[in-house]
Formats: sequence, C-alpha cells, structure tokens
Amino acid sequence: MSAIITSKNAELAQRVVDEIKTCFDPEIPVDIWELGLIYEINIDDNNDLKVIMTLTSPNCPAAESLPAELEGKLKQLPDIKSVKLELTFEPPWDKNMMSEVAQLELGFM
Repeated sequence: MSAIITSKNAELAQRVVDEIKTCFDPEIPVDIWELGLIYEINIDDNNDLKVIMTLTSPNCPAAESLPAELEGKLKQLPDIKSVKLELTFEPPWDKNMMSEVAQLELGFM
C-alpha cells in the first residue's frame, strides 16, 4: 500500500515525503515511509498539511514519541503553515504495507 498524496504543489509534497523519511521506528531500522506507516498526505491551497498515519501496532512503544517527532519535523518545513497529524489503526498495519526496500532491509524478500 502506498500513501495517498493530495497537493497542487508537487515539490512541496516531495519535501514532506523526504522529511517523513527521516523518522524511524526506534525498534525497526527502516524509516516510517518505507514501513508503510503513512496512509495519507494532504496539502491544501493554504499549505496546511494533514498527515494520516498508523503504527505497527496499537501497543507500539513509540506510540507517544513517534507521532510527536514527525509532527515537530514537519512543522519546521518552510512553506508549511500548519500541521495536523491524525493517528489511525484502520486499516491495521501489516508487513505487506512495507515497500520492497523495507522488505529487503528486514529480510522478508
């Protein structure tokens, strides 16, 4: 599964994705983008950013720190006016949501 990206500004959307790729699940040596934890990115005409993400499980030890870390990084991006981060567990994450890069890194391929 890949994230749904909605934005009229492709360059800004790519900077958002690049910033997301700097966040890693502390228990897994792969960034959260490649893990498939980002479900949706929406940048509106005012450059307000909404990100819908999940965690590997509802009991994830990083449940408090990972979303806060991501939100903090995204708020620092030039041209982004505001950031709203929504955490969801629907659909629940599973290893099939990982990119091929992540699957190779973790030995699933």
